[in-house]
Amino acid sequence: MKDQLNQLHQEARLAITEAPDLEALEALRIEYMGKKGKLSAILGGMGKLSVEERPVIGALANQIKNEFEEQLQERKAALEEAKLSVQLAAEAIDVTMPGVYIPQGRVHPILGTIDRINDIFVGLGYSPATGPEVETEYYNFEALNTPADHPARDMQDTLYLPNGQLLRTHTSSIQIRYMEENEPPFRMICSGRVFRRDAVDASHYPIFHQLEVLAVDEDITFTDLKGTLTVFLEELLGERPVRFRPSFFPFTEPSMEVDIWWESKSGGRWLEVLGAGMVDPNVFKSVGYDPEKVQGFAAGLGIERLAMLLYGIDDIRLLYNSDQRFLKQF
Repeated sequence: MKDQLNQLHQEARLAITEAPDLEALEALRIEYMGKKGKLSAILGGMGKLSVEERPVIGALANQIKNEFEEQLQERKAALEEAKLSVQLAAEAIDVTMPGVYIPQGRVHPILGTIDRINDIFVGLGYSPATGPEVETEYYNFEALNTPADHPARDMQDTLYLPNGQLLRTHTSSIQIRYMEENEPPFRMICSGRVFRRDAVDASHYPIFHQLEVLAVDEDITFTDLKGTLTVFLEELLGERPVRFRPSFFPFTEPSMEVDIWWESKSGGRWLEVLGAGMVDPNVFKSVGYDPEKVQGFAAGLGIERLAMLLYGIDDIRLLYNSDQRFLKQF
Protein backbone atom coordinates (compact mmCIF):
# COMPACT_ATOMS: atom_id res chain seq x y z
CA MET A 1 0.00 0.00 0.00
CA LYS A 2 2.94 2.29 0.67
CA ASP A 3 4.11 1.84 -2.92
CA GLN A 4 0.58 2.59 -4.17
CA LEU A 5 0.45 5.83 -2.20
CA ASN A 6 3.88 6.95 -3.46
CA GLN A 7 2.92 6.13 -7.04
CA LEU A 8 -0.37 8.05 -6.63
CA HIS A 9 1.58 10.96 -5.18
CA GLN A 10 3.88 11.19 -8.22
CA GLU A 11 0.98 10.77 -10.65
CA ALA A 12 -1.12 13.48 -8.98
CA ARG A 13 1.79 15.93 -8.73
CA LEU A 14 2.44 15.67 -12.48
CA ALA A 15 -1.26 15.97 -13.35
CA ILE A 16 -1.73 19.05 -11.15
CA THR A 17 1.34 20.75 -12.61
CA GLU A 18 0.05 20.24 -16.16
CA ALA A 19 -3.59 21.25 -15.47
CA PRO A 20 -4.41 23.73 -18.28
CA ASP A 21 -7.22 25.65 -16.56
CA LEU A 22 -9.30 25.96 -13.40
CA GLU A 23 -11.98 23.56 -14.65
CA ALA A 24 -9.40 20.83 -15.27
CA LEU A 25 -7.82 21.49 -11.88
CA GLU A 26 -11.17 21.03 -10.12
CA ALA A 27 -11.69 17.77 -11.99
CA LEU A 28 -8.30 16.51 -10.71
CA ARG A 29 -9.20 17.46 -7.13
CA ILE A 30 -12.32 15.35 -7.33
CA GLU A 31 -10.50 12.52 -9.10
CA TYR A 32 -7.76 12.20 -6.49
CA MET A 33 -9.24 13.59 -3.26
CA GLY A 34 -12.98 13.20 -3.62
CA LYS A 35 -15.04 10.82 -1.49
CA LYS A 36 -14.83 8.27 -4.26
CA GLY A 37 -11.38 9.38 -5.46
CA LYS A 38 -8.21 7.40 -5.89
CA LEU A 39 -6.78 8.26 -2.46
CA SER A 40 -9.95 7.07 -0.71
CA ALA A 41 -9.93 3.90 -2.78
CA ILE A 42 -6.40 3.02 -1.60
CA LEU A 43 -7.09 3.88 2.04
CA GLY A 44 -10.16 1.67 1.94
CA GLY A 45 -7.81 -1.31 2.28
CA MET A 46 -6.26 -0.22 5.58
CA GLY A 47 -8.45 -2.69 7.45
CA LYS A 48 -6.28 -5.49 6.08
CA LEU A 49 -3.06 -4.02 7.51
CA SER A 50 -1.38 -5.09 10.72
CA VAL A 51 -1.51 -3.00 13.86
CA GLU A 52 2.11 -1.90 13.31
CA GLU A 53 1.54 -0.84 9.62
CA ARG A 54 -1.59 1.23 10.14
CA PRO A 55 0.06 4.25 11.87
CA VAL A 56 2.77 4.36 9.24
CA ILE A 57 0.37 4.22 6.31
CA GLY A 58 -1.97 6.71 8.01
CA ALA A 59 0.81 9.23 8.51
CA LEU A 60 1.96 8.82 4.89
CA ALA A 61 -1.62 9.26 3.64
CA ASN A 62 -2.05 12.48 5.62
CA GLN A 63 1.26 13.80 4.32
CA ILE A 64 0.28 13.05 0.74
CA LYS A 65 -3.18 14.60 1.27
CA ASN A 66 -1.66 17.80 2.68
CA GLU A 67 0.77 18.01 -0.23
CA PHE A 68 -2.14 17.48 -2.65
CA GLU A 69 -4.02 20.39 -1.11
CA GLU A 70 -0.95 22.62 -1.12
CA GLN A 71 -0.17 21.83 -4.76
CA LEU A 72 -3.78 22.41 -5.75
CA GLN A 73 -3.81 25.84 -4.08
CA GLU A 74 -0.53 26.86 -5.69
CA ARG A 75 -1.70 25.74 -9.15
CA LYS A 76 -5.09 27.43 -8.65
CA ALA A 77 -3.41 30.71 -7.74
CA ALA A 78 -1.12 30.47 -10.78
CA LEU A 79 -4.03 29.74 -13.14
CA GLU A 80 -6.15 32.59 -11.71
CA GLU A 81 -3.26 35.02 -12.13
CA ALA A 82 -2.72 33.87 -15.71
CA LYS A 83 -6.44 34.21 -16.46
CA LEU A 84 -6.48 37.73 -15.01
CA SER A 85 -3.43 38.70 -17.05
CA VAL A 86 -5.10 37.53 -20.26
CA GLN A 87 -8.27 39.42 -19.37
CA LEU A 88 -6.39 42.61 -18.57
CA ALA A 89 -4.44 42.37 -21.80
CA ALA A 90 -7.66 41.90 -23.79
CA GLU A 91 -9.39 44.82 -22.08
CA ALA A 92 -6.45 47.17 -22.12
CA ILE A 93 -7.00 50.50 -23.86
CA ASP A 94 -4.16 52.10 -25.73
CA VAL A 95 -4.81 55.79 -25.17
CA THR A 96 -2.30 56.63 -27.91
CA MET A 97 -4.42 54.92 -30.60
CA PRO A 98 -6.63 57.10 -32.83
CA GLY A 99 -10.26 57.30 -31.68
CA VAL A 100 -13.09 55.63 -33.57
CA TYR A 101 -15.58 58.16 -34.93
CA ILE A 102 -19.18 57.33 -33.99
CA PRO A 103 -21.57 59.71 -35.76
CA GLN A 104 -24.15 61.37 -33.54
CA GLY A 105 -27.79 60.71 -34.34
CA ARG A 106 -29.90 63.68 -35.39
CA VAL A 107 -33.60 64.44 -35.49
CA HIS A 108 -35.00 64.55 -39.03
CA PRO A 109 -36.53 67.95 -39.91
CA ILE A 110 -39.97 66.36 -40.38
CA LEU A 111 -39.92 64.64 -36.98
CA GLY A 112 -38.46 67.73 -35.36
CA THR A 113 -41.31 69.84 -36.72
CA ILE A 114 -43.93 67.35 -35.54
CA ASP A 115 -42.38 67.33 -32.06
CA ARG A 116 -42.42 71.12 -31.88
CA ILE A 117 -46.05 71.34 -32.97
CA ASN A 118 -47.11 68.57 -30.59
CA ASP A 119 -45.38 70.33 -27.70
CA ILE A 120 -47.34 73.51 -28.41
CA PHE A 121 -50.74 71.82 -28.59
CA VAL A 122 -50.12 69.49 -25.65
CA GLY A 123 -49.33 72.63 -23.69
CA LEU A 124 -52.76 73.94 -24.74
CA GLY A 125 -54.47 70.83 -23.38
CA TYR A 126 -54.67 68.64 -26.50
CA SER A 127 -54.16 64.85 -26.47
CA PRO A 128 -52.35 62.97 -29.29
CA ALA A 129 -54.18 60.26 -31.27
CA THR A 130 -53.25 57.87 -34.08
CA GLY A 131 -54.99 55.93 -36.82
CA PRO A 132 -54.33 53.50 -39.71
CA GLU A 133 -52.73 54.53 -42.98
CA VAL A 134 -54.84 52.04 -44.96
CA GLU A 135 -58.41 53.32 -44.82
CA THR A 136 -61.90 52.70 -46.15
CA GLU A 137 -63.83 55.17 -48.27
CA TYR A 138 -66.21 55.67 -45.38
CA TYR A 139 -63.60 57.04 -42.96
CA ASN A 140 -61.58 58.86 -45.62
CA PHE A 141 -64.53 60.45 -47.45
CA GLU A 142 -68.12 59.62 -46.57
CA ALA A 143 -68.02 60.32 -42.83
CA LEU A 144 -66.22 63.58 -43.61
CA ASN A 145 -69.15 64.84 -45.71
CA THR A 146 -67.34 64.21 -49.00
CA PRO A 147 -69.87 62.98 -51.60
CA ALA A 148 -69.04 60.41 -54.25
CA ASP A 149 -68.76 63.04 -57.01
CA HIS A 150 -66.29 65.24 -55.10
CA PRO A 151 -63.02 65.87 -57.07
CA ALA A 152 -60.95 64.61 -54.12
CA ARG A 153 -62.29 61.11 -54.74
CA ASP A 154 -61.00 61.04 -58.30
CA MET A 155 -58.50 58.27 -59.11
CA GLN A 156 -56.00 60.97 -60.10
CA ASP A 157 -55.70 62.03 -56.44
CA THR A 158 -56.36 58.92 -54.36
CA LEU A 159 -54.31 55.71 -54.33
CA TYR A 160 -56.83 52.85 -54.25
CA LEU A 161 -55.88 49.29 -53.32
CA PRO A 162 -57.07 46.09 -55.08
CA ASN A 163 -59.28 45.15 -52.11
CA GLY A 164 -61.29 48.35 -52.41
CA GLN A 165 -59.51 50.16 -49.59
CA LEU A 166 -57.21 53.12 -50.09
CA LEU A 167 -54.19 54.91 -48.68
CA ARG A 168 -55.52 57.79 -46.63
CA THR A 169 -55.33 61.15 -48.38
CA HIS A 170 -55.47 63.12 -45.13
CA THR A 171 -55.31 62.52 -41.41
CA SER A 172 -58.88 63.77 -40.96
CA SER A 173 -59.96 60.12 -40.98
CA ILE A 174 -58.36 59.80 -37.53
CA GLN A 175 -60.77 62.44 -36.26
CA ILE A 176 -63.76 60.29 -37.24
CA ARG A 177 -62.34 57.23 -35.51
CA TYR A 178 -61.53 59.30 -32.42
CA MET A 179 -65.04 60.76 -32.20
CA GLU A 180 -66.58 57.30 -32.55
CA GLU A 181 -64.73 56.20 -29.41
CA ASN A 182 -64.86 59.39 -27.31
CA GLU A 183 -67.59 61.69 -26.05
CA PRO A 184 -67.21 65.48 -25.87
CA PRO A 185 -65.70 67.59 -24.50
CA PHE A 186 -62.20 66.88 -25.79
CA ARG A 187 -59.25 68.38 -27.61
CA MET A 188 -57.10 66.12 -29.76
CA ILE A 189 -54.27 66.27 -32.29
CA CYS A 190 -53.13 63.61 -34.74
CA SER A 191 -50.33 63.41 -37.26
CA GLY A 192 -49.00 60.91 -39.77
CA ARG A 193 -48.21 60.09 -43.36
CA VAL A 194 -50.73 60.64 -46.13
CA PHE A 195 -50.64 59.60 -49.78
CA ARG A 196 -51.77 61.23 -53.04
CA ARG A 197 -51.13 60.91 -56.75
CA ASP A 198 -49.00 64.05 -56.91
CA ALA A 199 -46.27 64.65 -59.49
CA VAL A 200 -42.90 65.07 -57.82
CA ASP A 201 -41.41 68.55 -57.95
CA ALA A 202 -39.81 71.06 -55.56
CA SER A 203 -43.04 71.54 -53.59
CA HIS A 204 -45.00 68.29 -54.12
CA TYR A 205 -44.39 64.67 -53.17
CA PRO A 206 -46.77 61.66 -53.26
CA ILE A 207 -46.02 60.89 -49.60
CA PHE A 208 -46.11 63.67 -47.06
CA HIS A 209 -47.21 64.38 -43.48
CA GLN A 210 -50.22 66.14 -42.06
CA LEU A 211 -51.24 67.19 -38.59
CA GLU A 212 -54.89 67.68 -37.58
CA VAL A 213 -56.38 69.59 -34.67
CA LEU A 214 -59.90 68.95 -33.36
CA ALA A 215 -61.76 70.48 -30.41
CA VAL A 216 -65.40 69.66 -29.54
CA ASP A 217 -67.45 71.14 -26.71
CA GLU A 218 -70.83 72.74 -26.04
CA ASP A 219 -69.84 76.37 -26.55
CA ILE A 220 -66.87 76.48 -28.97
CA THR A 221 -66.92 79.41 -31.39
CA PHE A 222 -65.16 80.60 -34.53
CA THR A 223 -63.34 83.12 -32.36
CA ASP A 224 -61.87 80.26 -30.31
CA LEU A 225 -60.52 78.76 -33.53
CA LYS A 226 -58.88 82.00 -34.68
CA GLY A 227 -57.38 82.62 -31.24
CA THR A 228 -55.98 79.08 -31.00
CA LEU A 229 -54.38 79.23 -34.44
CA THR A 230 -52.92 82.69 -33.78
CA VAL A 231 -51.29 81.50 -30.55
CA PHE A 232 -49.99 78.36 -32.26
CA LEU A 233 -48.43 80.24 -35.20
CA GLU A 234 -46.79 82.78 -32.89
CA GLU A 235 -45.31 80.01 -30.74
CA LEU A 236 -44.01 78.12 -33.79
CA LEU A 237 -42.94 80.91 -36.15
CA GLY A 238 -42.76 83.99 -33.96
CA GLU A 239 -44.92 87.09 -34.07
CA ARG A 240 -45.85 88.03 -37.62
CA PRO A 241 -48.96 89.14 -39.53
CA VAL A 242 -51.61 86.42 -39.90
CA ARG A 243 -54.39 86.52 -42.50
CA PHE A 244 -57.65 84.52 -42.48
CA ARG A 245 -59.33 83.98 -45.87
CA PRO A 246 -62.73 82.37 -46.60
CA SER A 247 -62.43 78.97 -48.25
CA PHE A 248 -64.30 75.69 -48.67
CA PHE A 249 -63.77 72.22 -47.21
CA PRO A 250 -66.53 69.60 -47.26
CA PHE A 251 -66.07 68.74 -43.57
CA THR A 252 -66.08 72.28 -42.12
CA GLU A 253 -68.56 75.17 -42.39
CA PRO A 254 -67.62 77.98 -42.37
CA SER A 255 -64.09 77.26 -43.61
CA MET A 256 -60.99 79.36 -44.00
CA GLU A 257 -57.37 79.23 -45.07
CA VAL A 258 -54.68 80.82 -42.94
CA ASP A 259 -51.73 82.77 -44.37
CA ILE A 260 -48.67 84.22 -42.71
CA TRP A 261 -46.43 87.05 -43.87
CA TRP A 262 -42.99 85.61 -44.58
CA GLU A 263 -39.89 87.69 -45.13
CA SER A 264 -37.15 86.35 -47.40
CA LYS A 265 -34.15 87.64 -49.33
CA SER A 266 -36.35 88.29 -52.33
CA GLY A 267 -38.90 90.22 -50.25
CA GLY A 268 -41.97 89.49 -48.19
CA ARG A 269 -45.04 87.53 -49.32
CA TRP A 270 -48.13 85.82 -47.96
CA LEU A 271 -47.80 82.04 -47.53
CA GLU A 272 -50.69 79.64 -46.95
CA VAL A 273 -49.86 77.40 -43.98
CA LEU A 274 -53.09 75.62 -42.99
CA GLY A 275 -56.83 75.19 -43.52
CA ALA A 276 -59.46 75.26 -40.79
CA GLY A 277 -63.11 75.77 -39.95
CA MET A 278 -66.03 74.85 -37.75
CA VAL A 279 -66.94 71.15 -37.94
CA ASP A 280 -69.84 70.59 -40.37
CA PRO A 281 -73.01 69.29 -38.63
CA ASN A 282 -73.12 66.34 -41.05
CA VAL A 283 -69.76 65.16 -39.69
CA PHE A 284 -71.16 65.19 -36.16
CA LYS A 285 -74.19 63.24 -37.31
CA SER A 286 -71.97 60.55 -38.87
CA VAL A 287 -70.39 59.84 -35.46
CA GLY A 288 -73.61 60.07 -33.44
CA TYR A 289 -73.14 63.56 -31.98
CA ASP A 290 -76.08 65.96 -31.77
CA PRO A 291 -75.03 69.11 -33.71
CA GLU A 292 -77.65 71.07 -31.78
CA LYS A 293 -75.78 70.39 -28.52
CA VAL A 294 -72.09 70.44 -29.48
CA GLN A 295 -69.86 72.52 -31.71
CA GLY A 296 -66.27 72.10 -32.69
CA PHE A 297 -63.43 73.35 -34.83
CA ALA A 298 -60.83 71.53 -36.89
CA ALA A 299 -57.59 72.55 -38.56
CA GLY A 300 -55.13 70.73 -40.78
CA LEU A 301 -51.62 71.61 -41.86
CA GLY A 302 -48.82 70.14 -43.95
CA ILE A 303 -45.75 69.28 -41.92
CA GLU A 304 -43.33 69.49 -44.83
CA ARG A 305 -44.32 73.06 -45.68
CA LEU A 306 -43.72 74.23 -42.12
CA ALA A 307 -40.49 72.24 -41.88
CA MET A 308 -39.21 73.94 -45.03
CA LEU A 309 -39.96 77.33 -43.49
CA LEU A 310 -38.43 76.49 -40.12
CA TYR A 311 -35.22 74.99 -41.53
CA GLY A 312 -34.82 77.14 -44.65
CA ILE A 313 -35.31 74.26 -47.12
CA ASP A 314 -36.34 75.16 -50.67
CA ASP A 315 -36.98 71.69 -52.15
CA ILE A 316 -39.27 69.08 -50.55
CA ARG A 317 -37.35 66.27 -52.26
CA LEU A 318 -34.39 66.92 -49.96
CA LEU A 319 -36.52 65.65 -47.07
CA TYR A 320 -36.87 62.21 -48.67
CA ASN A 321 -33.64 61.36 -50.48
CA SER A 322 -31.69 60.37 -47.31
CA ASP A 323 -28.63 62.37 -48.40
CA GLN A 324 -26.28 62.39 -45.40
CA ARG A 325 -24.73 65.68 -46.56
CA PHE A 326 -28.16 67.29 -46.19
CA LEU A 327 -29.27 65.55 -42.99
CA LYS A 328 -26.05 66.31 -41.10
CA GLN A 329 -26.93 70.01 -41.21
CA PHE A 330 -29.73 69.59 -38.67
